[in-house]
Amino acid sequence: MAGSHTLEFTDQNFEQDVLKSAEPVLVDFWATWCGPCRMMSPTVDALAEEYAGRAKIGKLNVDDNIESAGRFGIRSIPTMILFKAGQVMEQVVGSTSKESLKRILDKHLE
Repeated sequence: MAGSHTLEFTDQNFEQDVLKSAEPVLVDFWATWCGPCRMMSPTVDALAEEYAGRAKIGKLNVDDNIESAGRFGIRSIPTMILFKAGQVMEQVVGSTSKESLKRILDKHLE
């Protein structure tokens, strides 16, 4: 399902793996029933591969992790949020291109 570098975020590991991460973290808020989310999946996996060692990239299933989705006001999916040092830096709602996500990532990599 997910690529080898694509992480799975949950309510249980969100604090540690996302908010306390030393690297920027791109989180794909998604659900299995969401068609556009499934279309974004290969893009997210490709970015995780490409940015391995420089940024963390992963997915959070909003149906299974209601607390994290609610905490960041996720109303519409897919939503991509880039976190850096525990802060929301960028947010994209809806399907987007790999290029636009790369621009966001590159902007926040030192």
